[in-house]
Amino acid sequence: MTKIIFFRSNGQIYGFRESGHAGFAERGDDIVCAAISAMTMLMINTIEDGYGARVSYDINEDDTVVLFKSKSALSEFEEDEKKVFAISNLLLSYHQTLESMVEDNYEYLEVSIQDIDYDESGF
Repeated sequence: MTKIIFFRSNGQIYGFRESGHAGFAERGDDIVCAAISAMTMLMINTIEDGYGARVSYDINEDDTVVLFKSKSALSEFEEDEKKVFAISNLLLSYHQTLESMVEDNYEYLEVSIQDIDYDESGF
C-alpha cells in the first residue's frame, strides 16, 4: 500500500511524505503506482522549476519513500503572495486528486493530512 501524508500549517499544505508500493500489480505493471509517481514528479518539477520556488525533497527509490516540502507554499516564508497562492493550491489539488483515487483504490492507497509546523516536519 502507498501511504501519503500531506503536511499542513495554518491551513496551507506545504509538503508531503509518500511511502510504499501500491501493490495493485507487479512492479513495472502497477498503474496505481505509475499514476502516483507521475503526479509526484509533476508537483516537484512544477513547483521547483515552473515557479522557481524554494523546495526540499528526497527521493529514496530503494525504500520507496519521497519527502517533499516547499517554504514558498507558506506566507510566513514567502513574500510573493501570488506564488504562495499558486503553490499551496497546486498541492491542495494534488491532495484532492489522490483522495479521489482512494475511492476506487482504497486497498492500495491511503491519504491523510498532518497539521505540523514547517520546521517540525523533518529533513
